[in-house]
Amino acid sequence: MRKVDVVVVGGGASGLQSAITVKSTYPEKEVVLIRKEKQVLIPCGIPYIFGTLSDSSKNILPDKPLTSVGVEIIIDEITDINVEGHSCNTASGEIYYYEKLILALGSKPTLPKWLKGAELENVFTIPKNKIYLDDMLSKLSSAKRITVIGAGFIGVEVSDELNKKDYEVTLVEIEKTILSRAFDEEFCKIAEDHLKERGLNVITAKGVAEIKGEKGKVSKVVLTSGEEIEADAVILSMGYAPNTEIAAKAGIELNQFGFIKTCEYMRVLPCSTDIIAVGDCAEKRDFVTRKLDRTMLASTACAEARTAGMNLYTLSPCKPFTGTIAIYATAIGDHAFGTAGITETKAIQENFDIISGSFTGIDTHPGNLANTHVQTVKLIVAADCGMILGGEVYGGSSTGELTNAIGFLIQNRVTVKALLTMQIGTQPLLTGSPAGYPLIKAAEVIVKKMRK
Repeated sequence: MRKVDVVVVGGGASGLQSAITVKSTYPEKEVVLIRKEKQVLIPCGIPYIFGTLSDSSKNILPDKPLTSVGVEIIIDEITDINVEGHSCNTASGEIYYYEKLILALGSKPTLPKWLKGAELENVFTIPKNKIYLDDMLSKLSSAKRITVIGAGFIGVEVSDELNKKDYEVTLVEIEKTILSRAFDEEFCKIAEDHLKERGLNVITAKGVAEIKGEKGKVSKVVLTSGEEIEADAVILSMGYAPNTEIAAKAGIELNQFGFIKTCEYMRVLPCSTDIIAVGDCAEKRDFVTRKLDRTMLASTACAEARTAGMNLYTLSPCKPFTGTIAIYATAIGDHAFGTAGITETKAIQENFDIISGSFTGIDTHPGNLANTHVQTVKLIVAADCGMILGGEVYGGSSTGELTNAIGFLIQNRVTVKALLTMQIGTQPLLTGSPAGYPLIKAAEVIVKKMRK
């Protein structure tokens, strides 16, 4: 038996960030982080172990940020939570009595029960588990033809990385385009074209009916159209579900999607001040629509973790988590795509009265400099007040930071007219021209529409 001020359960991005934030904000408190993995993978880096990194050991979250501020790491597994008794039991037989409990339980890959053949040898998912992924890499080494099912960010990135290793890769997506939940169609089609240019076989608007095998091992994928794809291995990238079984077992309330119910300070509802949930296991609302949301991103998880850590013992109305912006960027070769907030398609579906505008320029000036890339910015704003609700970017290496900048604009409820008067810094090698900066020019396009 051991008494601890703060117990953090889970060693992923949200667990790490919440433990660091608590210890930094309340240095007098003893903080213990319990995780079952000896080595924790960097979530967003997982697709790159299939190609660029070629080794999961090059994609490890370091322990030093935790230990350097005084957080104790314990390798064990929480098996039970006693909410009334303020205690946790572990697989090793230890009991931890806590003052505050932070649940950073993460998520796990979705494995559809209806998918016949999912149990066959060489059918894989992509969990955040080093042992599983190392075994998967070993088994893939003897494969030649790989089918990836699901063209969200992870499916696209894994497919592109496998393609770099000269596998014959087929990417299958049931929606009309790849990346359709994050981007509007015109950006999705550009991404799809780039994948095809790189040699991937991309199939859209067709689902998977069945995975067939021979002698217990995968041999082909059958599409809903009846087409069959020969495959030595299949990777299911069909989404993730919150890892909340232990919370449900303890009587902690879950929402309709299986996430732990939380308030804007990340405290567990209906009124707990001692149990906090962060990251993929915690309930989220969309920043714009205010509806329950199933976004799972490390960036969102870390923002929640900082919020939880700073508000753990004393609340500040200046530090709530007010909803996920879903800021994300990805790269296909030298081409990058970024998204923040709501897409035009989603805004229309949600009945927002919006105006959108795009501008295509370049990301250096003059345009004959080396490594210059076309840069397109699209903004989505509220028609009545001009508040920026979303943005999408296509460009080169600066795309990620420009997408972050759009995310900041959305979070601060900046209007498109205010954006037009904002000062920007430009430099020939690093940005577009101050007279042709795509973000500002996209705002100009929208303001002209507003005047009509």
